[in-house]
Amino acid sequence: MKKDIKENLIDIPLKPGVYLMKDNLGDIIYIGKAKLLKNRVRSYFLDGNNTTIKTRALVEHVQKIDWVVTDSENEAFALESNLIKQFKPRYNILLKDDKHFPYIKVDVQNDYPRIEVVRRVLRDGAKYFGPYFDSTSMRKMLEVINKTYKVRTCKKNISKIKGIERPCLNYDIGKCIGACRKEVTKEMYRELIDEALEVLSGNTDKIIATLIKEMNIASDEMNFEEAAELRDRIQGLNVSANQGQRVISTTIEPFDVFAVFHDEIHAIVQVLISRSGKIIGSESFLLDMKEGGEANEILAYFLQNYYMQNNIIPKDIYTSDDIDGKETMVQYLQEIRQGKVSINTPVKGRKRKLIDMAIENAKVSLNRTNQDQKRKWEKTGGAVLSLKEELKLEKLPNRIEGFDISNIQGVDTVASMVVFKDGIPSRKEYRRFKIKTVDGPDDFKSMAEVISRRFNHAKKDIEEGKVSGFSTLPDLVLIDGGKGQLSAAKKIIDELGFNDISMIGLAKREEEVFLTNNKVPILINKRAPALHLLQRIRDEAHRFAITYHRTLRKKRTYKSVLDDIKGIGVKRKNVLLIAFPTISAIKNAKIEELVKVDGISHHTASLVFNHFNSSNEDKDSV
Repeated sequence: MKKDIKENLIDIPLKPGVYLMKDNLGDIIYIGKAKLLKNRVRSYFLDGNNTTIKTRALVEHVQKIDWVVTDSENEAFALESNLIKQFKPRYNILLKDDKHFPYIKVDVQNDYPRIEVVRRVLRDGAKYFGPYFDSTSMRKMLEVINKTYKVRTCKKNISKIKGIERPCLNYDIGKCIGACRKEVTKEMYRELIDEALEVLSGNTDKIIATLIKEMNIASDEMNFEEAAELRDRIQGLNVSANQGQRVISTTIEPFDVFAVFHDEIHAIVQVLISRSGKIIGSESFLLDMKEGGEANEILAYFLQNYYMQNNIIPKDIYTSDDIDGKETMVQYLQEIRQGKVSINTPVKGRKRKLIDMAIENAKVSLNRTNQDQKRKWEKTGGAVLSLKEELKLEKLPNRIEGFDISNIQGVDTVASMVVFKDGIPSRKEYRRFKIKTVDGPDDFKSMAEVISRRFNHAKKDIEEGKVSGFSTLPDLVLIDGGKGQLSAAKKIIDELGFNDISMIGLAKREEEVFLTNNKVPILINKRAPALHLLQRIRDEAHRFAITYHRTLRKKRTYKSVLDDIKGIGVKRKNVLLIAFPTISAIKNAKIEELVKVDGISHHTASLVFNHFNSSNEDKDSV
């Protein structure tokens, strides 16, 4: 045992709490909880106790141990979870997505309850249904319930309303029964709510049978409007009852099922929720294990976090493996639930079949996750590695900057700079430029200007020791264009002293890649990830430049001497500005040249020609 650690262990108390293990840099690498801190922490450093690779690796890196004493082990549970989320230690299992699933709440203590969606369950006497993994299906079900029973959705305090309240739009369009107008008694409204509660519980058979009987009676009495309304309610209830539910158990006792499947990097915990004998939800949770872990540890961590966020806890919980610290976990959950909780691992029967089904789903989900991450890596990090090999670069092009020019006949010429880090767009570092020194459509000079401005910024920031969006230099510069644009950009970058930065050009027609040290372009295989990455960067630079150019065109009001010519409107003015590079060119154009422009008639051409020429004659005569 290390000397510093040995001295550290002497001071740890025999009390419940949370311990924080730190490395030589002072970073927290592991957070744990314990009923007796001293005994738990000492156990890590006893010979023969470190049986897993993860624990041995953890102990080797521990340089210091801090702790926080709590009043109870349950308090340690909550504190541990919060600290793990805050510091994300590398040796802890981490829940990749902090999900807070929706619940449906019905405040049955209110005389006129409303049905609402919430994210937290409170001990307020209301009835809660959930959690709902599929929020879209949940909202569709609510639409059916609201349409069928027309219960109120407003937040008005009905009990304090005196007289008749002015109704809302829902009442006017027939979506609310009008509780605020006192058009329905408490007893009538309660009947509607009770039916809605039955639907939310999944018990619709009795209600549907009653409604069918009422519909038939209304039809026999030729009350077809009422019969049609009852028919619609029945159809809606059938949709609601079948919304993603499948009968799998004869018991009506609620229970949750948790199964885990993992590899060295990730774990998937599959959750099945059973209420009223039906599976009402199934969801996969991805956990990042970083340094590995065992199934019992994974499940213990997950259960603790899951029920802190989704705190409707059933009496029975079934897991695919015995969890680590089971007795403490049961005590913790019983305190939250304020009732009995059991955690069991079935070995046979219906519950075991459910466990096996959950494990199979977890396997499928983990395989899908790994495939998705593989494809993502091939498009990003893998493509960067491929690009280094294809272009024979000295180092990985982790930061690539792409440049593009956009203009229409030299008007409002702009440039864009996009940044990709490890093959992923870094949009906060995108930059756009108005070209200032170039008159007319000259992509070579425009590219030279934007490269000059970008790297002059960098040079100045580096010399002054500033950190900005320009001070970080790219590993590779991608120019949208061929040899000409690339040469113009390379000349500037060499003059500024950044000749060690690699530069390439990508021509659109044949997707040829031009290198600064090769006269002949190279062709990368069209299926290669390297070419796909270059195309994404080039297309993104083009999109960003075009977007900026269009923004400027929309903002700009073209005010010119053409506006003074009677008979020349906005449309013809823009046609002339696009067809001729400058106003001077329009002034000096002959009628024959003006007529060649689409949309310009001989009469219009004469108006333009006479305006400028008569103006010159008048000036000469003054």
